[in-house]
Amino acid sequence: MIAKPFLAVPLLAALWACAPAPGFVSTPGVRDITAAEAAQCTYVSDFRVKPPVFGPFAAKGVDYARNQVRADAQDAGANAIIFDAAPGVTVYEVHAVAYRC
Repeated sequence: MIAKPFLAVPLLAALWACAPAPGFVSTPGVRDITAAEAAQCTYVSDFRVKPPVFGPFAAKGVDYARNQVRADAQDAGANAIIFDAAPGVTVYEVHAVAYRC
């Protein structure tokens, strides 16, 4: 007979595997701010992430990368972020500066 604690290991592994990746969900504790608002905040760090997909799924890839940057910024202690944005330009790397306000 298998001991009950050994049955918990596969169950915990299955639950961990089903947890959503940070890039798929938004981070509620981090907000987008403007450069004027950042003047009153403390710099935390710069973050760069390459979108995982391009082509017809480029917009989803950029959204995923932005969510990943927000999660990384929150882990670093930031609660506000400014993304570099160039409208109409293909994004090959998402860059953001994180702040604590």
